[in-house]
Amino acid sequence: MKINQEVKICIQKIAEKSSREGLVAGTSGNVSYFDRENELLYITPSNLDYREMEPEDIMVICLDGSIVEGKHTPSSEWRLHAEIYKRKEEVNSVIHTHSPYATGFAIVGEGIPLILVEMLPFLGGDIPVAAFGLPGTDEVGIHAAQAMKARNAALLENHGVAAVGKTVEQAYLRAVYVEDAAKAYHFAKLMGTPQRVPDDAVRILRKRYHLPEEGQDEE
Repeated sequence: MKINQEVKICIQKIAEKSSREGLVAGTSGNVSYFDRENELLYITPSNLDYREMEPEDIMVICLDGSIVEGKHTPSSEWRLHAEIYKRKEEVNSVIHTHSPYATGFAIVGEGIPLILVEMLPFLGGDIPVAAFGLPGTDEVGIHAAQAMKARNAALLENHGVAAVGKTVEQAYLRAVYVEDAAKAYHFAKLMGTPQRVPDDAVRILRKRYHLPEEGQDEE
């Protein structure tokens, strides 16, 4: 069973970048990658400052939480990541953030409607709210995966954000777009009544980006 050091380096860099860009505060949030061929989950450790984290600090575990390699405790939210990987086979990376604008909407239980055309190619459409689950439980990941049907991100009620991708970089970029959309929606609500992207434009854009029609499952 070969450990991929490049994956560890990538996760460490994205975790540090997430902290630097304000997507997380302190030691909150977590980043992971799932090597499906070897069934290994690479994830940031618990309670370690991202500014001090090194690639060798990244934990390698199985989907049941058993440790394969690492000197720390895996993130307390490893179950969130594991449950998403079990339920979304197209996903290889998960990033969980506490970005302030998006988390604000998660706290009030309000999803972000399709207000920006960029939300379609990057996020799959609007940003739904996943039902509440106690931190550190399977329930958080189960609810997140359910909310992300045909979507690449979801708000976690009273918790934060989960974004997914085929690569760590893609998951990170989607988390950035979640916060960007949340910030734009927040300011739009202050200025007036936010307008959604027109339905006829959505249909055209879904075809352009090869996205399924609303209500259809992705292949």
